[in-house]
Amino acid sequence: MAESTTTPATTPTTTPTTTAPVATDVPVEFDVTDEQRELRAAVRRFCAEQSDEAAVRRHMESEVGYDPAVWARLGGELGVLGLAVPEELGGAGAGLVEQAIVVEELGAALLCGPVLGTIGLALPALVAATPGPLRDELVPSLVDGTRTAALAAPEHAGLFDGHAITVGAVHAGDGWELTGVVNQVVDAPGADLLLVAASGPEGVALFAVPAAIEQVEVEPLTTLDLTRRQGTVRLREAPARLLAGADEIDGVLGHAFYVGSALLAAEQVGGAQHMLDATVAHARERLQFGRPIGSFQAVKHRLADMLVQVEHARSTAQHAAWALQSGADDPFLATSIAQATCSDAYYRVAADAIQLHGGIGFTWEHRAHLYYKRAVTDAALLGGAEIHRDRIAAAVLDHVVATPGVPPVADGRPAPS
Repeated sequence: MAESTTTPATTPTTTPTTTAPVATDVPVEFDVTDEQRELRAAVRRFCAEQSDEAAVRRHMESEVGYDPAVWARLGGELGVLGLAVPEELGGAGAGLVEQAIVVEELGAALLCGPVLGTIGLALPALVAATPGPLRDELVPSLVDGTRTAALAAPEHAGLFDGHAITVGAVHAGDGWELTGVVNQVVDAPGADLLLVAASGPEGVALFAVPAAIEQVEVEPLTTLDLTRRQGTVRLREAPARLLAGADEIDGVLGHAFYVGSALLAAEQVGGAQHMLDATVAHARERLQFGRPIGSFQAVKHRLADMLVQVEHARSTAQHAAWALQSGADDPFLATSIAQATCSDAYYRVAADAIQLHGGIGFTWEHRAHLYYKRAVTDAALLGGAEIHRDRIAAAVLDHVVATPGVPPVADGRPAPS
């Protein structure tokens, strides 16, 4: 994160004039605290020991795709899986900004594990659900890393799509049974718990389903990114427990996908920063015509462009996390801006890194192609840059037409209800 204070721009409440009035009640986004620096350093040290290139290659070729012992250490020893989870549910009660710091470092290390499925989607959905015995039972084990979860709910570019439900729910005694298929569920292979959106007699609801039962089949998919597993979930009269009813499903899954988008953006920043650092180091060491290639102007320009893209992406990712944590600014626009910027930046930086590494960057033996594949896959998970830009343009233009002169985002004020 940037080592400086970021203050949102102020905007007038009427049509802009030459000199805009200065708002005195606009909150400062955040200062980087000593505790946050220590948090970043601790996670970075852990990843250096547990997620080097050899470990990443070993884990991505394993049966479950990650090391459960390493994941449990992240939860139990470091306590970083539930930083945004309230203390009464077993979390740290810190905030989404701190959680984004952790996810950024995990992305930089390309750590194999259910980062998006558990931290980014399942835990936020559980936290947003109405308090009850089921929620209180499920959350602690996800926070301490002894269990993992995946969210099997349809989305379109990071927004819950209730019209695309492919699972049906029926009453079965005192509980429920689910039947249907959900395609491309992130981190489903190896998950202990599935949170499944299904259509029941009262509408769409969210259910908790144990993954290790005979009525549930998770078929691993062959994807470009081997470091992050995806799977097709098939349910055949699978016993389930109701977590969120039709009256709260939109709020629960809306929150989950907003948080998932913000944390995915942070992960993309971490991967892009790592590729930039690795490429700068290579440019200093690689000799051509008797001098480091980093001394050539064309290479300098390319590296400078990569730096600008990384810093731009970091700003949008930080703002999205802060906006969701503080309740200031429109989460719809903040997360779309972050995804549009970070998806594009990670892809471009990873692609440039391969180019600047030369032929070795294209080979299976080099780590650059692993980050490139993660960048391409990440960009498609919660909507590509193009669809988010279209969404941003439509939202901003519609808002300006309705409220002339008042930008709908980045003014530091809560979004209008």
